[in-house]
Amino acid sequence: MTDLTVDINPLEVSQSSSGGLGINLVKELFRKRAAVVGAVMLGILVFIALFAPLISPYDPTEVLLSTEGVQPRESPCIHILGCDSEQPQHILGIDGNGRDVLSRIFYGARVSLTAGVAAVTFAVLVGVVVGLIAGFFGGWIDNVLMRLMDVLLAFPSLLLAIFIVTVFGRGLTNAVLAITVVTIPGYARVVRSSVLTVRESDFVKADRVLGVSTFRLLTRRILPNSLTPLVVQATLGIASAVLEIAALSFLGLGVQPPQAEWGSMLASERNQVFTAPHLVFFPGIAIMWNVLAFNLLGDGLRDAMDPRLNR
Repeated sequence: MTDLTVDINPLEVSQSSSGGLGINLVKELFRKRAAVVGAVMLGILVFIALFAPLISPYDPTEVLLSTEGVQPRESPCIHILGCDSEQPQHILGIDGNGRDVLSRIFYGARVSLTAGVAAVTFAVLVGVVVGLIAGFFGGWIDNVLMRLMDVLLAFPSLLLAIFIVTVFGRGLTNAVLAITVVTIPGYARVVRSSVLTVRESDFVKADRVLGVSTFRLLTRRILPNSLTPLVVQATLGIASAVLEIAALSFLGLGVQPPQAEWGSMLASERNQVFTAPHLVFFPGIAIMWNVLAFNLLGDGLRDAMDPRLNR
């Protein structure tokens, strides 16, 4: 004999008020000062990346040595700060190849954001599938999948990424692939740990009694209730992905010249830290800004989504 109250489960009630929950989450998020600062910093980066062709004073690959008569590694020139008005204005100076540093940093934001988000997106998609299957079915399937993840975790992430790029060849696409592969285990483990908890919930057991299909259980019941830690992990993971892509480009394995990317800009001028420090300082500040923005936003998301901190 089946009790009719089995048809009502907590998830369906929460789904009916998902709009209110979303509004409450946004309110809680913007009560966190760190999250607000991170969101503003990220908004500035996104604006620069989207409108780089409109706000950049020069083409990032254009060599200005002959057209404007500038010198390689020329210091920043800002007219309102006293720079000779007869000299062409270059707010962040000129690099060793005679290209405008400000324009290259603006276009570098496009590369870093796109590559970081793409790497984390692909890693999350694969990690969710692996974590769902391993956590829900358990047994030998769980053992096989988690041991594969352990093998990937046994290697230092940057060294494994370098190996993958070396095998498949240099370039941004292969760098994104490498970062994706080395970050999959982290997301798979986060999802698996959540699934192990959610699958024992009363509403999941009730759906099993009612004969709900495995696919529907995974996609409509278990996955939505396992996303909270994954969202936080992914937000923080973008910061790590940006750093690792910059590191690969610094080593000459990621973005290839003359394409603008912050890590490659640092690599090409790393020996000029004392003679032309602005060529190292500004790309470094751009990387720090990007990483700090995602870290602050991720910390704010974690606090806003933790009910123990919102009582």
